[in-house]
Amino acid sequence: MSGKVKLLICIVIDLLDFTVGRILLGGIVMDVFQVIIAVLLFGPMGLIALWELADPSEQIDGFVPTLTLLALSQMGRQKKARDEGHPPPEL
Repeated sequence: MSGKVKLLICIVIDLLDFTVGRILLGGIVMDVFQVIIAVLLFGPMGLIALWELADPSEQIDGFVPTLTLLALSQMGRQKKARDEGHPPPEL
């Protein structure tokens, strides 16, 4: 799957988190869903999304687009590897 498709998926999921995450207990369910999707898309690096479970009130992590930032960082790593002539890391 290309980096742009992963980025689009991450943006959609983050937008859902911004909206569904405001519903009582919806935030926790959405955070668990985000971790699962992040691990499927990015492997062990996706476990970074676990930090969102640290704030059950959703007052802090509800405004941080974790998956989008993760996708952008992985796209940057791939671009840097290509520019240096190394094979891009597997995502």
